[in-house]
Amino acid sequence: MTEEKWENIKGQIKDSFKVEDEGKEHQDERGGVDTEYIIFEGPLGRMKLEFITKPVVLDKKTNYSNRIGSETKVNYVYSESEKTNRLVAYKWEESRDDWTEIEAGMFEN
Repeated sequence: MTEEKWENIKGQIKDSFKVEDEGKEHQDERGGVDTEYIIFEGPLGRMKLEFITKPVVLDKKTNYSNRIGSETKVNYVYSESEKTNRLVAYKWEESRDDWTEIEAGMFEN
């Protein structure tokens, strides 16, 4: 998913459905993750789309000791310039009072 496609999808949602909320969030952990979301009343009911942008993992370093009871620590090295994007869709479940992720296979023919 590219940023251009995300902008097109947001535009189509705003033209076709009633938007409840939209915004952006930034988390500094894991190299800096940006999440842009839009909540709207869609054909399946209340829905939420998240466009997640995070840096590519370049290296994974594991620090450990062979001693019994010692802990293992994993350090990740993130790219400063390369980013990866992901689109996640959620549907509101009244019975659970929470968001449930919609499986990607549901959109395939």
